[in-house]
Amino acid sequence: MQKKGNPAALFPILVFLVLYLGLGLVFEYVLNIEMGFYKIPIVVVFLVALLVAFLQNRKLKFDDKLVVVARSIGDKDIITMILIFLSAGIFVGVTGRDSAEAVAYFLLSVTPPWAAVAVLFVASCFVSVAMGTSVGTITLIAPIAVAVAGVSGFSLPLCIGSVMGGAMFGDNLSFISDTTIAACNSQGCPMGDKFKANFKIALPAAIITLGIILASSMGAGAGEMEIPDYNLVLLIPYVLVLLGGIFGLNVFLVLLAGIASGLVITLLAGTTDPITLLASMGSGASGMFETIMVTLLVSAMCGLIREFGGFDALLSFIHKVFRGRVGGRLGVGLLVGTMDIATANNTVAIVMAGPIAREISTEYGISPKESASLLDTFSCIFQGIIPYGAQMLVAISTAVSLGSSVSAFEILPCLFYPYALALCSMVYILVGAGKKRTK
Repeated sequence: MQKKGNPAALFPILVFLVLYLGLGLVFEYVLNIEMGFYKIPIVVVFLVALLVAFLQNRKLKFDDKLVVVARSIGDKDIITMILIFLSAGIFVGVTGRDSAEAVAYFLLSVTPPWAAVAVLFVASCFVSVAMGTSVGTITLIAPIAVAVAGVSGFSLPLCIGSVMGGAMFGDNLSFISDTTIAACNSQGCPMGDKFKANFKIALPAAIITLGIILASSMGAGAGEMEIPDYNLVLLIPYVLVLLGGIFGLNVFLVLLAGIASGLVITLLAGTTDPITLLASMGSGASGMFETIMVTLLVSAMCGLIREFGGFDALLSFIHKVFRGRVGGRLGVGLLVGTMDIATANNTVAIVMAGPIAREISTEYGISPKESASLLDTFSCIFQGIIPYGAQMLVAISTAVSLGSSVSAFEILPCLFYPYALALCSMVYILVGAGKKRTK
């Protein structure tokens, strides 16, 4: 029997959104602090929201609230998510940046100059799928995009926008992406199943984007650019992880195989020494700590909100606004999109929206793989186009640091992939809504 909904239980989420979004807007646009949204200690803000959740529901004793929190944090999916976060961080620390740059330079060396922008998009797609990070991909490939724009007739916004689009492609699909890990574990879905469902949306969007980029590139004069040396052997760990994930192997075994092969290959290739490699592994794991803390705090907060009737109130509202399976799917997508606009962080948005999305999916008969796919896809759509997102800010700062000038509003019209992904997502929702209801 469903509990009676209590809208007041959702107040901690409102507190977080007001504090984080409010401070972010002040830092970014009033105080003009570079990447102001990312100067805010998100763990501290979530801790404040959790304190508010503890202060609510006075009928429940404090010790009983701790039991609720412990039960939420100790959930199998949460523990699994944390372990995968750590393993993925170590993998990225082992493989380094040389492998990613090798992909871009190899593709540029075997294609004609007029296809250089399309190459930037394809290279960014592969690198982001392999590395599991859109920001990391942009950091590595954006300097190459600036170089391509400098020696060709292609505009810098087109080159940067193509790199950002490719980066979001992999952020959405990669087996070691924070967003994939969070979406799959919050919905109780194997990564291979989510990948197959997600691929049906992302591949058509990528093909549409590639067509638009090639059409935009036609007629532009392009000069040759100097290609540095690269080593394709460094790609082997990424390929192993990608193939293991596609074939549905255990994600821990896949990541361990990737880490082991990465250790052997990078040492034999002489790209680093053992001491530096150990430090990189530690840095990779440490880079996941904030995400892990956010996951724990959100789990604790959601446990208290659910106990107090907040999720039931939200589901009641969604039932009134969204009808049928189309409405349920749209509800999941818009929920995570709203969270992403407020937090400017698609991983945090998924962690926040995940428990609620799972309830919506159960109510509307949406399968876990569909729900995980919608969470990841819509978070990447919004994250890929918001002007104050880390992806946009990193791309602009990279261009500026290399002596070029470009603004977010110049890049926005060239973000073909997020727009195509939104279009394909809507088609998927409308066409897929007629399928048999999940038991």
